[in-house]
Amino acid sequence: MIDLEVLLRSLGDGRLVHLERLPARPARTATLDQPLPPAVVAALGVQELWSHQATAIDLVRRGTSVAVATGTASGKSLCYQAPIAEAVWGPEGGEPPATALCLYPTKALAQDQLRSFGALDVPGLLPACYDGDTGPEERAWARRSASVVLTNPDMLHVGLLPHHGRWATFLKRLRYVVVDELHTLRGIFGSHVAHLLRRLRRVCAAYGSSPTFVFCSATIGAPEVLASDLCGLPVVPVTDDGSPRGERLFALWNPPLVDRSTGRRVSPNGETASLLA
Repeated sequence: MIDLEVLLRSLGDGRLVHLERLPARPARTATLDQPLPPAVVAALGVQELWSHQATAIDLVRRGTSVAVATGTASGKSLCYQAPIAEAVWGPEGGEPPATALCLYPTKALAQDQLRSFGALDVPGLLPACYDGDTGPEERAWARRSASVVLTNPDMLHVGLLPHHGRWATFLKRLRYVVVDELHTLRGIFGSHVAHLLRRLRRVCAAYGSSPTFVFCSATIGAPEVLASDLCGLPVVPVTDDGSPRGERLFALWNPPLVDRSTGRRVSPNGETASLLA
């Protein structure tokens, strides 16, 4: 097998600007301050938590809003699935089971997480998608029975908040609000979502609840600042990624000039195709 570093250097001719090998990183695990119920642990199927997962879960269970910004495939979903599963399962002490609202920017992401929640065999965990593709009967069931509702900002705006009276029981018990893909909530779209989250908090307050927010993001700088601007609450960042990572080779590639007067270069797509070939 040809070493990728050798291959890239052989294709140099000025296009290879920088080459760096990033070493592998072992996993770092941690334990929770208070163990999850055995039924929840069994449903999650995870015997050990990576350090950032344990940190986030501990904070969320204490009612502290967090912004989890770690690498791809670092298990960010577990940071909210675990406390949600525990909350809807029914806490000890006679409190009623809680509910959770999960916001995703696309229907595809919501459907993916619906499958993930549906695979958890936790009593009381009844997930439902509530979007433009949801039929009238499914919507009625979601309002009446779902403990975890997965939707998007548009549907929160037109389908849930204006009809909050029909969601009274769900909102009264709302413990967690998950906002995924935090890094996409910028500019005008981010401003709209910020207004939506503030409306949601006011409606929840009217029903006697004050949900904890869990933001998930790709690695961005100061995720807690953006998250706090969106929800209007203090947010603690969780950015120290404890997940394992294999070795990586990072190459900065500059396509050759086509027109020096305009600075136009060869298509990056064409260059990528040539490298792969």
